[in-house]
Amino acid sequence: MASQLWQRIQASGIGTLAVMGMAKNTGKTVALNHVLAQAAAQDLALGVTSIGRDGEDRDQVFLIPKPPVLIWPGTLVATARDTLARAKLRWKLLGATGVDSPMGEILIVKALEYGEMEVAGASRSSDQLKVIQRLKQCGCKLVVLDGALGRSHHASPAIANGVILATGAAIGGGMQDVIRKTRDRLAILGIPPVPAELGARVQPVFDAGGVGLWDAQGRELFRAEIASINAAAVLMQFAGQDVGSIAVSGAVGRSLWKAVRSLLALHPGLQLVVADGTKLFVDHHEVQALQSLGGALYGFRSIRILGLTLNPFSPLGGSFVGEEFLATALSAFPDYDVTDVLLAEQDMQRKTGVPDAATAT
Repeated sequence: MASQLWQRIQASGIGTLAVMGMAKNTGKTVALNHVLAQAAAQDLALGVTSIGRDGEDRDQVFLIPKPPVLIWPGTLVATARDTLARAKLRWKLLGATGVDSPMGEILIVKALEYGEMEVAGASRSSDQLKVIQRLKQCGCKLVVLDGALGRSHHASPAIANGVILATGAAIGGGMQDVIRKTRDRLAILGIPPVPAELGARVQPVFDAGGVGLWDAQGRELFRAEIASINAAAVLMQFAGQDVGSIAVSGAVGRSLWKAVRSLLALHPGLQLVVADGTKLFVDHHEVQALQSLGGALYGFRSIRILGLTLNPFSPLGGSFVGEEFLATALSAFPDYDVTDVLLAEQDMQRKTGVPDAATAT
């Protein structure tokens, strides 16, 4: 029996899915395992890789036990060479990717049986795209990207067609605090798409990379392939001109954000276009402050959130009652597909009388 989350993923028709967590221990690996199991139950050709490292026995930050990544027979895994010695299943080598990592070259293997694996993939976006391409060349209809703490660029629409966001009690605070922090994160990821006319104007910046500025009439003031980390000083050179819009293809950190705010104070109605919400490294209240001052923020590409998964348990204390957390989140996020995958699996078992694919071994 297919879960509601899996039905939504299938209905979307996407080819690449990113699973990302709000923080450590928010249930990302449990959500990942649910997707892998559902794909196996549907006999879907699936590949999996990671932006960082997942499946190790203990959390590398808090040193507490972690749920393993559970791989099903037929699944293709792109992982670093060194991890294969610790795989708790038989596998067959299909090929290499030519992508190196600190743990060895990323290799493509096929699982021959059910078992646990540690998955460590490419960290750079360009390398991720190469690995995804190799997995699809090997026949994968869906590639799942496992995320890492503090790194969300794998969820960018330049890489993934859809995203599952895992949130939970481990974020800290009470239930309403978790809801608020999750809402703020969704707002960052879900910044509105750029209007067509402005999008056409700024497209060269996102095609080539770099930074661009235009005046209020749409005339180009500056465009160059420079790193966004060096862009703040460049932007401030145009403070005395009639700046109307800015486009930045790279990451937007605090120094660049401060420069944009300074220009907004001088030029009301300033428009900022970033690649997508994964490139914003500022807090939601700072985005709200920019908008309250009359500025506009857009994403050149839109992030598609396919599901929001919940983990009511925190290994550090402060856990919630699962049913209460789910009811609260469903009310708080009516526009999202919200699920607690463990509760959903238990419900499917009660209805069918047999173990669900996501929990059967």
